[in-house]
Amino acid sequence: MKNYYFYILVIILGLSSCQTMEDEEIFTIYLVRHAEKVLNSGDSNDPDLTLCGAQRAEAISEFLSDVKLDIIYSTDYIRTQNTAGPTALSKELEPVKYDPNELEAFSKVLIDRKQDALVVGHSNTTGVLAGLLVGEEIGEFDTSIYNRIYQVVLHKERGRLHVLHTAFKCVGSNDRAERILD
Repeated sequence: MKNYYFYILVIILGLSSCQTMEDEEIFTIYLVRHAEKVLNSGDSNDPDLTLCGAQRAEAISEFLSDVKLDIIYSTDYIRTQNTAGPTALSKELEPVKYDPNELEAFSKVLIDRKQDALVVGHSNTTGVLAGLLVGEEIGEFDTSIYNRIYQVVLHKERGRLHVLHTAFKCVGSNDRAERILD
């Protein structure tokens, strides 16, 4: 009789161990477009963020404050690096650069590494990369859109996409911003 209870206990522990292993295979990737950039910059190829953009970058960091991140990726542009900056600082992570022209290869890297990540990109890359991660065709989005956060939850190389809209809104010119909370 004692052996019977022992075997039941072993089976229960084995099943709970399997569940723990499965849970460890779940990871989440957050994808955001860089925040608002200076449009009349002397360096139109690599402008910095506006005041509103800097405040949006802080709001993204606040949004992700309770989210576990193992790594942060950014393209090699001032606007993406400065959007990733507040989150990287709060998480004590150094952003890793990726090539926005190699999205298919980068999507495979993200899936293979199985890390909770933030990826900061552009209007012509963020949706496309989210689509690659979940096996759907998602295109570019309008350059006026800044409030989307793509959340891709991956489990056993299958992903589920959630598109979140932030409650941050810029009002007025580039040098004036107002934060609106719901």
